Amino acid sequence: MTYIFLDESGDLGFKKTSSKWFLFTLVAIDEPRKLDKIIKKARKSLKKKHKHRFSELHAYHCDDITRIRILKSLAEIDIFIVTTILNKKKVHVDLQNQKNYLYNFTANIILDRLINKNIIDEKSVTSLIVDKKDTNKNLKNNFIDYITKAMNQKQKATFKMSLTASHDSKGIQAVDFISWAIFRKYEQGDYEFYEIIKDKIIDERLLFP
Repeated sequence: MTYIFLDESGDLGFKKTSSKWFLFTLVAIDEPRKLDKIIKKARKSLKKKHKHRFSELHAYHCDDITRIRILKSLAEIDIFIVTTILNKKKVHVDLQNQKNYLYNFTANIILDRLINKNIIDEKSVTSLIVDKKDTNKNLKNNFIDYITKAMNQKQKATFKMSLTASHDSKGIQAVDFISWAIFRKYEQGDYEFYEIIKDKIIDERLLFP
């Protein structure tokens, strides 16, 4: 079975206070327990006075030592990273007003790019785990239906998808660190964390370049 963990960085706002970029990052792996171990080990290494503050790990809230430790550990295991970066300046005004469609469309693009890399075994099951951020039930169902239909049209492997809260998935927490590192490269021109994980990236392209 191939497990795919999908997370996002940035936002889809188009105000002056919004992020300049929005990106999806996915990690494909055959043994998700390896991701679990990395996150568990990193959390154990936190000082006791900080542990109670972190029921889950997020790159944004961690210190650089923890970020580097996790990224280096991820760089040592067998994973495939695909990231699609949305150039928000190039998004047409009509799409800016259809954020749900733009979100679904961008997620579909990154999965398409993964399939084109022939990472997914058509004879096995593909399980997609996505961070459950949107609380609107209709939007959730629409997203699941949209992606499931698109994936079933693209490949022969049995496909299943679930939306999971990040505190319930250490795989989602792991991809959060990778997505954060890539986002830093584009949003702030900071390559330090990106350099640690870049060799695991098999596809990194702009959408609307």
